Amino acid sequence: MDSEQANFQTHVPLSKYSKRVILKTIFDRSNEELVGERVVVGGWVKSSIEVRKDPLPQPPPPPVAAARAGPKDVSCVEILQTRIPFFRSIMKVLGGAHNPICKELESVIQKLPPPPSIAILQVSDGSCVSSLQVLVDSSIVSPSQVMPTGTCILVEGILRQPELQGKHAIELKVEKIMHVGMVVQDKYPLSKKRLPLDMLRDSSHFRPRTTTVASVTRIRDALTQATHIFFMNNGFLYVQMPIITTMDWEGFSDKFQVTTLLGKETKKEQVTMDNAEGISLETVRASIREKSKQVEELKRTESNREALAAVIQDLRKTNELLIQLEARENSQLETSVGTEMVNFSKDFFPRKTYLTVSGRLHLESYACALGNVYSFGPRFRAQKSESKKHVAEMWMVELEMAFSQLEDAMNCADDFLKFVSKWVLENCSEDLKFLSKRVDHTIVDRLLLMTSMPFQRISYAEALEVLKQVKDKKFETKIDSGVFLTEEHESFLVDEIYKKPVIIHSYPKELKPFHVRLNDDGKTVAAFDIIVPNAGKLIRASQNEERLNMLTTRIKELGLPKEQYEWYLDLRRHGTVVHSGFSLVFDLLVANATGLIDVRDVIPFPRSHGKANN
Repeated sequence: MDSEQANFQTHVPLSKYSKRVILKTIFDRSNEELVGERVVVGGWVKSSIEVRKDPLPQPPPPPVAAARAGPKDVSCVEILQTRIPFFRSIMKVLGGAHNPICKELESVIQKLPPPPSIAILQVSDGSCVSSLQVLVDSSIVSPSQVMPTGTCILVEGILRQPELQGKHAIELKVEKIMHVGMVVQDKYPLSKKRLPLDMLRDSSHFRPRTTTVASVTRIRDALTQATHIFFMNNGFLYVQMPIITTMDWEGFSDKFQVTTLLGKETKKEQVTMDNAEGISLETVRASIREKSKQVEELKRTESNREALAAVIQDLRKTNELLIQLEARENSQLETSVGTEMVNFSKDFFPRKTYLTVSGRLHLESYACALGNVYSFGPRFRAQKSESKKHVAEMWMVELEMAFSQLEDAMNCADDFLKFVSKWVLENCSEDLKFLSKRVDHTIVDRLLLMTSMPFQRISYAEALEVLKQVKDKKFETKIDSGVFLTEEHESFLVDEIYKKPVIIHSYPKELKPFHVRLNDDGKTVAAFDIIVPNAGKLIRASQNEERLNMLTTRIKELGLPKEQYEWYLDLRRHGTVVHSGFSLVFDLLVANATGLIDVRDVIPFPRSHGKANN
C-alpha cells in the first residue's frame, strides 16, 4: 500500500491540512460536477458486503497452445471455484474433516485462488450523516482486510454514478489503496450492529464512530459556535474562570476537594489491595465486561439457553466478587485516612481547595470592571445522584452584566435560547432529520417553538397555585409554599399546562443562594429559572445583591465563613454596581436539541457517580 498521496488535479475542494476530500464536500455538490473526478477520501467502514465478479469469457486459444495446455487450462480453476460449495457438501456427507479423503479435498480447495470479487463499503469520515459507497476490487486488496466494521481506509479513485439504482447517487471506484487501519473484529465493540446508547457508554472512546453520537457531536459543536457568536454579536467579553477555587460556593456540601496528600497516604494500601489473593479490581472489571458481551451475543442467537444461563450465573458471581473487593478496598482507604487529621498546610495549596461548582462569583469581578462578560467551561458537583439530567462534570455557560436588573437578564436569556435554537435549525438540518427518525420525532417542532413563541412568565407563588388546581394528577412530592419545585412539578408545567418554555421568578429567599438580591417584601429574591420541555431546568438566573449590609446579613444568616468571601465583599465596598446574570447547563441544551433524555449520551466523556472509565 502506498503511504504517499498522488499528485493530480481535481475540481473538488480538498481539506486544507490533510489533502483529501471531506465527504460532506462531495454530498454538498451536484452529481454532474462530480462524475469522473479523481479524489482521495478517508474514513471508517460502517458496513460492507462482498459481491462475486462474473468470470470474463476467455478468448479461444490457438490450436498449438491448446494442445500444450491440455487439462490445465485456466477455465478448470474457474470451474473448481464454482464447485466449492458442492465439494463441501460432499465432505459433510463423508463425515467431515476427519475423513482422510475430506482432508485431501479441503487442502485442494484451500490452494485454489479466491474467486475475483468486489468489496462494497459504506465509509464515513464524520463530516455528515451520509456515507459514501466505495468499491474495492479484490485485485487491489484482499476484501478481508478492508471489510470489517471500523477499518480505517484512505483511498484514491474515480467518482461515478452507481451501475445499480439504489439510495446512493454517487460512488467511488477505488484505483489505489493508500492506508488501511485494520481492527481486531472479536474485540472491537462496534462490530455488533445498533448497540443501545447505555452500552456505548462503556466504550466512550469508540462511540463517536456511531451515526447517532456523531450527529449529537456535530449539533453540540453548532451550539458551541452559536453561543460564542451570540455573545460576540451582543458586546460580551469571553473570560475564562478558574477550575480550582477556595470558595465553598453557596455552602454547597457535595463538592470535589483538591489535595495532593491523599494519594501519598493511601498509595501503599492501594498496592496491597490490588495484589490481594492475586486478583486485581481491574481484572475483575475486565472479566465482567467480557461476560456481559457473551450474554448479549447469546441472547441475540437464542441458540443455547443452557450456555446463556451458565454465563449469566457466572456474571452474577463475578459481580458479587467485585462488590466484595471494592468494599474491602474502601475499608482500607478509609482506615488509612481516618487515623489522622489531614494537615492542609502541607498540601500543594496550604488551605482547602475545591473543583468549582460555579464561576459566577468570580465572573462578577470582571463584570464590575468590563461591563458584560461570559464564561464557558466545566463545573463540578459530587452528587451521588442517578438523575439522567446531572453528572459530576457538566459544561456551563455563565454571564454577568453590569448596570443590569432581573428583567434584563430575562430578556437576554430569552434572546439567547431563541438564537441558538434557530442556529441549529438552519445549520444542522441533516443531523436533525436523522435524529428525528432515530431518537425523537418532536425535535424540530420543539426547536421551532423555542424560536417563535414568547416564554410564559409566572412567579413561584403563581406556579404553586396552578399546580394545586390540578385534580387529575397526584404528585409524588406535596405542593407547599417554601419547598423546591421537583422535576415532576416543572415538567407538568411546561408539558401539560403551558406547553412551552416557562420562566418562574420571585422565589422564597430560602431556596436561593446568599448573593441573590432580596426583594422589597423581604421574603422573596430577584431570581428566576427557565424550564423547557424535555430538558427541564435549563437556566438559573438572578440579580445579585449589590448592597454590602444586605449581603453581609445573608452570609451571617446562612452561617457561611465570612473570611472566604472578603474578596467578594470588597466588590461592594469599592465601586458597587447593580448587576445580574445567569447560568445555563450547556449539556441539557444539547439534550434538548437532540431529543436524548440522558446527558451521559451528549457529553463526550461523561463522569458520573462510580463511572470514570477513561
